[in-house]
Amino acid sequence: MDLGLAGKRVVVTGAGKGIGLAIVRGFVDEGATVVAGSRRITPELAKLSGVTAVEVDLADQAGPAELVAAAGERIDVLVNNVGIAPPRPQGFLEVTDDMWAATWNLNVMSAVRATRAALPVMLAGGGGAIVNTGSVNARLADPLVIDYSAAKAALTNFAKSLSKEFGARGIRVNTVAPGPVATDLWLGGGGVAATVGAAQGIDPAQVEAGAKAAMVTGRFTRPEEVADLVLLLASDRSGNVTGAEVTIDGGLITTV
Repeated sequence: MDLGLAGKRVVVTGAGKGIGLAIVRGFVDEGATVVAGSRRITPELAKLSGVTAVEVDLADQAGPAELVAAAGERIDVLVNNVGIAPPRPQGFLEVTDDMWAATWNLNVMSAVRATRAALPVMLAGGGGAIVNTGSVNARLADPLVIDYSAAKAALTNFAKSLSKEFGARGIRVNTVAPGPVATDLWLGGGGVAATVGAAQGIDPAQVEAGAKAAMVTGRFTRPEEVADLVLLLASDRSGNVTGAEVTIDGGLITTV
């Protein structure tokens, strides 16, 4: 299927690794040019052709606008992907205001700021597509990631509101909601499996196995699979899809 993304100009946040890097690669493979923001320019990101890699702290108030400005006077697609999901095995009463603020800032406010900077450019160009990387935890509330769950719920609601305000002006806004994905956030050192395993005194592999067992498919989603959904929602093939939340979780959420 030709997604019609060749020649499009795309901005991606949190692009250095994991889902973000897979999204950048997907757009490049489709012939788009990408402005990719990351706190650190990883070797994998740096070697991609057709990519302008911008080293930027997206947790800083000025960071998202700085990244958007690097795209110049045309933006066809904005992907708000950056985020953190710090496990809280110690429980709610030990989650401080600073922890809540850090999670909210990177998961929600970075998207708010990037969108606020990109929308005028998109509107001047006649339209565009915004895709947010959400999470099943927006609906599947989990005390282990209580602040992350709340932040992703807010991000999903933010996208829906935007879609209503700007849909008639040619801007589509959608959310992709992954379950557990095979990235460092879940499986790397200091990731969810390692943190929970240490808190419970079990091998991280047992935590990973438990997560897999909770999914109908019995496996984690691959970053490239999330990227494929982002590309589809960003393309004109989804031209009448806006305000949607598309779940990719291996059947983790079993309710309608």
